[in-house]
Amino acid sequence: MSIASIQSRLLTYDPQTVVEQEHALKEIAQEIALLALSRAGFFRVAEFQGGTCLRILYGLERFSEDLDFVLEKSNKNFAWREYIEYMQEEFKAYGFTLEIKDRAKAEQVVKTAFLKADSKGGVLILKDSRNQKPQLRIKLEIDTNPPQGATSEIKYLDFPISYSIRTQDLSSLFAGKCHALLCRSYLKGRDWFDFNWYVARKIEINFKLLSNAIAQAGPWKNQNINVDAKWLAHELKMKINAIDWSAAKQDAARFLRNRELATLDLWSKEFFLSRVERLQ
Repeated sequence: MSIASIQSRLLTYDPQTVVEQEHALKEIAQEIALLALSRAGFFRVAEFQGGTCLRILYGLERFSEDLDFVLEKSNKNFAWREYIEYMQEEFKAYGFTLEIKDRAKAEQVVKTAFLKADSKGGVLILKDSRNQKPQLRIKLEIDTNPPQGATSEIKYLDFPISYSIRTQDLSSLFAGKCHALLCRSYLKGRDWFDFNWYVARKIEINFKLLSNAIAQAGPWKNQNINVDAKWLAHELKMKINAIDWSAAKQDAARFLRNRELATLDLWSKEFFLSRVERLQ
């Protein structure tokens, strides 16, 4: 392992702007963190999920800032500290000093994947020990009381070296995204970029997982809702009609390369209503 491998990896991104370079460096750091977690045995008890999962494992055409995970089984006693040492050692090999602020100290910048209180997270802060480059910050979050019904698979990565991780499969990831679309209390344009990505690829939704997530957290908690395709379509349309699509575009644009920005020109109420029709 060497610092040169990071420089070589960065060249494969061909960043055209400073922002693109920052996103690329953050993604490289995310992959190093995943390697460390794999070596620590983390993926024997947890699964990868979220936007960064889609980006790194499935080729999503946008950058992402978080590392989101979910435990396979509920465990209120889960603690990140046993995995931090592995990440610190891994980053040290590349010239970075790793700090982590726990959720209590970073409450304002850490948001949960399933909008739940029983999640544990923090912010990884990477400091380049060789110069005064800006610090890299990566949000880290895990759902310690996951809704039941997810299905998973093993995926293999080759940077910095070959290793394996366990991830939720695409149908379960889509279920999680639908839950976020309906239940977030704030607008996140990136959610809608991901939604269109799933629909365009005709990914099926794991309705068992979605139903359990809806019952566990959000405005329909404990309401015994019949979560099926018809119900989902109706609620998505209600959400779409209420969104400020200019604001949604601005949020998503920050995570796209310049060559992908043109896709946002399509964004409107009518466009996303047509996506829901395709989903049905």
